[in-house]
Amino acid sequence: MPGDAAVVSRRLLGRIRDVMAKPGLPEDRLNVIVRCIAEEMQAAVCSCYVMRAGEVLELFATEGLRKSAVHQTRLRVGEGLVGFIAAHPRALALSDAWSHPSFVYRPETGEEPYRSFLGVPIVRTARVAGVIVVQTIETREFAPEETEALETVAMVLAELLTAGNLIDRREQIPVDGTALVPLRINGLKLSPGLGVGTAYLHRKVPFVKQLVGEDPEAEARRFDEALERMHVALDEMLAAEAIGKSEYRDILEAYRMFAADRGWIERIRLHISGGLSAEAAVQRAQEENRTRMQAVVDPYIRERLHDLEDLTDRLMLHLMGHDPTERKAMPEHAILVARTLGPADLLDYDLSRVRGVVLEEGSPSMHVAIIARALNVPMVARVPEIVGTIGAGDPVIVDGDNGSVFIRPSEDVSATFVATVKMRREKQKAYATLRDLPARTKDGHLVELFMNAGLLADLPMLEEVNADGIGLYRTELPFMVRADSPDVEVQTSLYRSVIDAAAGRPVCFRTLDVGGDKMLPYWQNAGEENPAMGWRSIRITLDHPAIMRAQLRALLRAADGRPLSVMFPMIAEVAEFDAARRVLDLELTRAERRGEALPSDLKIGCMLEVPSLAFQLPQILARVDFLSIGSNDLAQFLFARDRGNQRIAERYDLLSPPFLSALDSIREACDAAEVAVSVCGEMAASPLDALALVGLGFRKLSVNGPAVGPVKATILSMHAEDAGRLVRRLIGGAEHSIRSSLAGYARDRGIQIP
Repeated sequence: MPGDAAVVSRRLLGRIRDVMAKPGLPEDRLNVIVRCIAEEMQAAVCSCYVMRAGEVLELFATEGLRKSAVHQTRLRVGEGLVGFIAAHPRALALSDAWSHPSFVYRPETGEEPYRSFLGVPIVRTARVAGVIVVQTIETREFAPEETEALETVAMVLAELLTAGNLIDRREQIPVDGTALVPLRINGLKLSPGLGVGTAYLHRKVPFVKQLVGEDPEAEARRFDEALERMHVALDEMLAAEAIGKSEYRDILEAYRMFAADRGWIERIRLHISGGLSAEAAVQRAQEENRTRMQAVVDPYIRERLHDLEDLTDRLMLHLMGHDPTERKAMPEHAILVARTLGPADLLDYDLSRVRGVVLEEGSPSMHVAIIARALNVPMVARVPEIVGTIGAGDPVIVDGDNGSVFIRPSEDVSATFVATVKMRREKQKAYATLRDLPARTKDGHLVELFMNAGLLADLPMLEEVNADGIGLYRTELPFMVRADSPDVEVQTSLYRSVIDAAAGRPVCFRTLDVGGDKMLPYWQNAGEENPAMGWRSIRITLDHPAIMRAQLRALLRAADGRPLSVMFPMIAEVAEFDAARRVLDLELTRAERRGEALPSDLKIGCMLEVPSLAFQLPQILARVDFLSIGSNDLAQFLFARDRGNQRIAERYDLLSPPFLSALDSIREACDAAEVAVSVCGEMAASPLDALALVGLGFRKLSVNGPAVGPVKATILSMHAEDAGRLVRRLIGGAEHSIRSSLAGYARDRGIQIP
């Protein structure tokens, strides 16, 4: 492309704009456009392939190839260079196309003389709608500016293909996915609970009508003004009283930092200088972001890209003169439906009306999922094609406990779920009457019920359910929502707030437990094949002692002369605990030397979640004040079961003889050494599993807040000694699980198992 690339790009866009402004059939316009592209880029060939049903790319228009090949030449996604581009999707520039391993020769096209090749995907809303290609006879190294220009044109073509119905959507979407019949679709559970209501579709950005900018300088000014309006609106949200006092502030501050990302802003300005309108430039940057997202494996970075996409939508609305917080009337019981949501989006809504959230995309570490869990809003993600499948006002049920969404459910299904929600509310009222009762079994054994937490927003429930304290406080959140590690002052303020909110109840802080699916951007992994068993948790912080020292320093300062409990996660051998303890001792010595107040009572423990530590119990019990069993990871490692593998997710039961025998042995050793032991994983929160644990002699359980009531009801209605005799007899057998036998026992004895 000779001359200034931006000038040629603007000239080409101007010609395309003129073509689209004239009357005519979409396919006729497409024929003219490919001729314009070939002329402006001085290419012998320009061809446009359109995605058809069945993942097939059909030649729709060409300048330079045989016209008889139009509608006859078809390539599957992944077949040939065109299919290669659609499959990945990304631009491909080749000086010798025939030497590429994916090249496929189609004789009907007459492309024998053409050697050089440049192709880019035509992408609309994260889906490939087609491919645009230019070819030359001579060997030619395509410049990056030429690729950029063709990508810009591809964005305009995406609008033409969609608006002109050249892509037959009815062919591509299965009939049973859009028919008005009851549907059940499974997804990924992000926040537990049941929600029943009517679908409320999250805002859609209006269609961009003006793609080409007449005056780049004027478009740049419009962009800067809209960007400033968005920044002011986000600052006002951060300044709101409710946000200022909440832990969401960390999340929203990280979100606000993305809004000032220079790389993102400069990419948009570059597209404006290339001839696009401000709206089209923002949309172009969004499509680039979506393409990047498909190639990113790291879950943390993927979720930050989701935040960037939400910011792009907000910026687009400001450009178009809309208020992103302005909502049409929301039903009293609303199920929010969206492709994805940013953290500010959920907080924009009237949360008293939101009964659940359904997303096409998402993961447990995304910011909006963290907020939904704190607010007890049921959320299910990765529900395929939900935005196109569901209609505004459709009845919807969100089953956050099982990761299912029911669309237009039948009357009997609706009645069942409504009854379940009502029953849960009635049970919650019944559990509230148990609030002030100690969790004591019928034969007099007192069980301490602690609560797990990870947000300041969790702490009001401590008083609500009257738990004995915080048995596990997860300290990961301040690290997960920032672009770099939070300093000592930030951490001290947070931990002090947690201790203050506990109002004298004990709090056990687990030191930083990241890695696996919680990788941080400033600690990049090396693409581990099995990150759950790789560089994570205590392994990371022992390799970065400065990070551990900063956290321990903050915890000691936050205690400020009050009691403090600290436990180290994922200890696999005593040597690791000793190394972590040495770091803590360094901070204790430092604090004492500086005259700072030391904790009045410092208790140090560790998590037992790696089986190898069970073979060093005498040594570890001689060193710790308490031991906490993490049943989730311990079961994963003991059974060699990947928790993320759905094929075996239910295969290994926690109420199996080998697992219960292992727990019983650990508890016995702890009792003999007079070391307090607790169970803090999901197992303790299941009333039937808790029945087995109490029967085996565990007298301290730590569960999520809503589980305190149900577990207490079970404990109050059971005989610990009798249950223990049954459990030990059953685990002496060879059954896969004792679950059904234990459930029958509970039923016969009138033990409450909600």
